[in-house]
Formats: sequence, structure tokens, C-alpha cells
Amino acid sequence: MRCFLAFLAVLFIGCKSEVKTDKKSTSATVILTETAQRLSTPDVLLGELFTEVQLNEVFEDGKTFVDCTAKFSYEEIRASYENQKNKEGFDLTTFVLKNFEVPASISSGFKSDPNRSAIEHVNALWPILKRESDTIIEGSTLIPLPESYVVPGGRFREVYYWDSYFTMLGLVESGEFELIENMLDNFAHLINTVGHIPNGNRTYYITRSQPPFFSQMVKLLATHKGEAVYANYKEVLKKEYDFWMEGRSATTTPIKHCVSTPSGIMNRYYDLGDTPRQESYREDFTQVQKMGGGQKMYRDLRSGAESGWDYSSRWFSDGNSIETIETTDIIPVDLNALLYGLEEILTTCFKDDAAYVATLTSSMANRKAFLNTYSFNDADGVFEDYNWVKQKQTGLKSLAMVYPLFFEMANQVQADNVASYVKKHFLKPGGVVTTLYHTGQQWDAPNGWAPLQWMTIKGLENYGHHKLAKTIAERWVAINEKVYANTGKFVEKYNVEDMTLDAGGGEYPVQDGFGWSNGVYLALKSYLIEN
Repeated sequence: MRCFLAFLAVLFIGCKSEVKTDKKSTSATVILTETAQRLSTPDVLLGELFTEVQLNEVFEDGKTFVDCTAKFSYEEIRASYENQKNKEGFDLTTFVLKNFEVPASISSGFKSDPNRSAIEHVNALWPILKRESDTIIEGSTLIPLPESYVVPGGRFREVYYWDSYFTMLGLVESGEFELIENMLDNFAHLINTVGHIPNGNRTYYITRSQPPFFSQMVKLLATHKGEAVYANYKEVLKKEYDFWMEGRSATTTPIKHCVSTPSGIMNRYYDLGDTPRQESYREDFTQVQKMGGGQKMYRDLRSGAESGWDYSSRWFSDGNSIETIETTDIIPVDLNALLYGLEEILTTCFKDDAAYVATLTSSMANRKAFLNTYSFNDADGVFEDYNWVKQKQTGLKSLAMVYPLFFEMANQVQADNVASYVKKHFLKPGGVVTTLYHTGQQWDAPNGWAPLQWMTIKGLENYGHHKLAKTIAERWVAINEKVYANTGKFVEKYNVEDMTLDAGGGEYPVQDGFGWSNGVYLALKSYLIEN
């Protein structure tokens, strides 16, 4: 929490210039206080009440409470709670429902039409998942965005960072280029005001980001609207890079996302907070108390959420149990490939700045060298995450291995080996499985996820493995259409090992909607037509 409060102090100062004022405005101190209030988080604003609500499971899903809107000022609600909590007959649930407006699921009330094809269904869902530009809502954790955007659906009522790239793949197929540009402008707004793109546009997410796909979103739009797009976003792309590279002066001790290695600075996932995630407060608190853990374990849980793979055997010391989570000890293959991709695009954006391009080119070479020297498992012929504390590869196989193929960082022999391994071990009846391990976590077997199907298929295509790529696409499209035919839904994840069963695992039920599943489905239908 100390790190988080220090971060907020910096953040509020950074946001000061974004607050619009007129000549009748009160002092800068008042403006700063108002900004701080809007970005304060539920645990700070509600104190003991927040903890009691989350630990006593007033709502089955802890995210419900942090998405509630306060009907009265937080000061009034806290005072009312203090006055009533010890009185006979006090009921916490009744108190909460009296003082907070409970949010609805985004897609609630939407009825699928069985006469629609899957493609027609997805196109009909875009208006349901679309949110118009936000206004400031007092008592809400939502960070308002100036332009329209698409949310995933279900319990996910706000924009999510890495989800949005895969959602945009479908928006391209639907011709929604204005909406894509609006979403890019929103992310630029977040970078300029918050300092980075948070996990989602909620105050309780601002201590972390998510896999940095913003550069790939810009590249996607530039592919369809021309390279002038790069000029529009070059400065915010640089700011995003600076966020991830803050701490690049690290030598022996890692600083934030940066870890010094013999190959230069590499990156890890790192959440600034060291307390329970507010949207999963009870789960984190219970887990850490059970293990006698502390700030390190909380940060590892939070950093696992920043990875987007929350949770997976990738982050576990024993490869099986979340009780052994060590996310911040790991230099992930996918994150460093994504930053390689960002660096590559920055070289295009700043091609007239020779010194900056040289710095970026050097970092790109370092990342390739690190992958070859430390992350490539010669025995199995695949890329693995590297534990910088233990000075060895984790030994755990996951589809993170395809990211160097997507960004064309691998040589042909390495790519051929990865393709062979994917075909032999990851290819299942419904597509490719996320990892090879059945841990009960949602980012492990038997689940398959839309974004990883796309990354695998495009990575394989980059190195000429067209037949395998097409097979994965056909199987994934088939399971999407099968589930849609049976349920009328596109869901967040799929059981790719047994197509008769639903996906499972995780801290919440399978969600329908669903932004990135819709987007990848439309993109792969187009891919299959072309191939």
C-alpha cells in the first residue's frame, strides 16, 4: 500500500494539467484534491467497511462491490457505517444495498436469435458491448474515457487493455474503423493522464497495466488506413515504452518492470501494489493468510493479473499450485516479445531520430540475444520463461513460446521446432491448449483462449507452417460455432480437449459476450476464406 500511495501522489500531480478550469476556479490545491478523490480506490475511500464487505462475501463476486456506485458521499457512508455497525440488528448486506447501486452485467437482457448465423450474431453484439463516451460519475470507480469503446461483456463492464487488440481484429472485419480509432484515442488519453494504460479503466486497476499490445493496435489501424496513423500516436507510444522501461538503470536489483541481465535490460510483470487486489480481495487475503505470506506474495498475485494469464502454472514455482506463485521472479517470453514489437514500431515512428533508433535497435538485439541464450530450451526446441532469481528456465511449457514467432524474432530452425512441438503437444480437437498442465487454473489445460489461437496461427504463418496454422483455425472456428449452436453464446474461453464440456477454472464463472472471442472468430473466418 505504501508504494501505491506514493504512486497516487505522482499520478495526481501528473493529472493536474488535464483538469479543465476557468477563471472562477478555486485554487490548484482544491483541483488536486478533487482529482485525487476521483482516482482514489474503494479500500481507501471506505476503510473498514470495504474490508468487511469483501471478507464477508456480501457479493459472491468481489468485483461486484468495487463496481458499485455510491449513492451518497463516501464520507456520509463511512459515518453512517460507524454509527450503525455495532447496533443490534445491523445487517451488512442491507446496509450495502441501501448505500450503493449494484451494477448490471453489460450483456444482460440480450437474447440471441437462433435464426442468425454465428457471424450475424457477433455483428449484432457489437452495439451491446459498445459504450459511448463517459461522463464523470460521482461515487463510481470508473475512469471516464472521452470516446466510445467496446467492453468484453458479462462482469467486465469496462475496457480491458490487451482484450481490445483482439476485439479490434473483429471490428476490422465489421468495418468499424471509426470505433477502432476511438479506442486508440482512449488509450492515448489514459497514457497521457494516468501515465500508462491500466488493466482496465477502473481506479482499482491503476497500479498495473496488461500485456502491451497498444503498438499492435496502432499497427493494425495503420495497415488499413496508411502509415500516417503512426504519426498520430508516436508520442504516446514513446510514453508507453517509457512506462515499461522505467527502471532501465537497474544493475543488480530489479526496478519495477526492469531486470538487468548479461544480455541487457529485460522486463517482467510488476504491479506497484502489495496488498490484496480489490476486485478479488477475499481470495488474495485468504490465500496469503493461509501461506503466511506477505507483501511479496500479494505483489506476485497482482503481477500475475498484469500478465493477463491470471492464473497459470507459468507463475508457480512447483508448476501446479498458486500457493507457490513467483510472478515477479520470472522474465516472460511473451512480454519481452511484445516490447520487441513496440521497439520495432518506435523505430518507424522516430526514424528521423538516429540516436533514439540506435538505442531501440540495441535493445531489440539484446532481447533476441536473451531469448536465444536464456529462454530457448535446446533439448525440447522451444522458448520458455526464465527465472532470474534461480538463474534457470522454469521448465514449464506454454503458448508463450509462439510470441517470438509472431514478432519474427526466431530463426527458421527454432520456428520449425516450435511448430513441431505445438503440433505434437498443444494441438487438440478444439484448437490449441494454453499449457500442458491440469492445475484447475483457467490459463491452463484444458482451456483454449481466443488471443492465443491468433498469436499461434499468425506466428506459424510467418514461418511457412500454413497447414498447421489452418488446422488450428478450422478447429477453433468449429468449437466456437458448436458452442454457439448449442447455447446461443460466444464465451470467454473454451475446453479444447473435450468439446462436450465447458471450460472451467478461475475465480469466476465462464463469461459470455465476449469481446475477444467475437473478434478472433470473425478474423479467422476471413483467414479461412483467404486460405
